Amino acid sequence: MGKLKPILLAEDNPNDVELALEALRQHNIANRILVVSDGAEVLDYLYRRGKYSQREKENPACILLDLKMPKVDGLEVLKIIKNDSELKTIPVVMLTSSKEEKDIVDSYNLGVNAYVVKPVGFEKFIEAISNLGYFWAILNEPPLERE
Repeated sequence: MGKLKPILLAEDNPNDVELALEALRQHNIANRILVVSDGAEVLDYLYRRGKYSQREKENPACILLDLKMPKVDGLEVLKIIKNDSELKTIPVVMLTSSKEEKDIVDSYNLGVNAYVVKPVGFEKFIEAISNLGYFWAILNEPPLERE
């Protein structure tokens, strides 16, 4: 089995970050979890800019992307990812508190792989994150990356 790719968690709410990390730990997701707090940092990571300029070239196993983030919002990040031939095969899960139909439709029109509304209760949130991590990091079979 090859090296596990990291999961990129883009979330600006520190409480949601802690809950997500706890959920993934509780369910023994072995992938490294990289946390970024805004859309600009997501793009810096993916394009290996700034503090990420020396990171390995591999793309993450998946991106858990908050919709409403500072600097660059989740929809704009998604649009950039899905329009880039090197990045478009990375599974992107919109993980948000928005149930607005427009946000859902816009996300799917831009190529999101899944849209998950953050459950309000602790146990439901833990379960949702665990299931996402397990599916996208373990079960999903992505195409091989080009060199």
